[in-house]
Amino acid sequence: MADLAHQNAAGAHPGETRRDFLILTATAIGGVGVAAAIWPFITSLSPARDTLALSTTEVDLAPVQVGQRLTVAWRGKPVFIDHRTPEEIKAAGSVDVADLRDPQPDSARVKKPEWLVIVGVCTHLGCIPLGQKTGDERGPYGGWFCPCHGSIYDTSGRIRQGPAPLNLAVPPYEFTADTTIKIG
Repeated sequence: MADLAHQNAAGAHPGETRRDFLILTATAIGGVGVAAAIWPFITSLSPARDTLALSTTEVDLAPVQVGQRLTVAWRGKPVFIDHRTPEEIKAAGSVDVADLRDPQPDSARVKKPEWLVIVGVCTHLGCIPLGQKTGDERGPYGGWFCPCHGSIYDTSGRIRQGPAPLNLAVPPYEFTADTTIKIG
């Protein structure tokens, strides 16, 4: 009678038993169950939709006049956009990079010389530097002045005086048209 329990089912291939079929079926169902249980954990690692919406910012630069500065928000931080004058471009390009604390040429900080795009957060303790509004203190280099501890940045956002260790950061950005940029 024991031999009858291990006999092949009608139409089965030689060497396969009903037990093999049950093990294969149970394994497949268990694998699907594990995948279904893990899926919510995997999707929870992805950023939320509201976070993804804040990851990029598009800015129309057409209304910004030469010499005017604009502030936009990106990832909860202010981003300073400066439509630089020819004098500011010349001053930023003529600086001896070897004399800077954080040496970076102006050409490495801009994609188009007339447009400077930087994160407006002081690299010392995270204050917001002055210099975006007309009448703000801009320091002796015509850039930005952090009133918290006296860091002074030039027209390229490079640290020139004060305790800040690094230049103002340049966010990832690209020109999507002549007068439109996408930050992030």
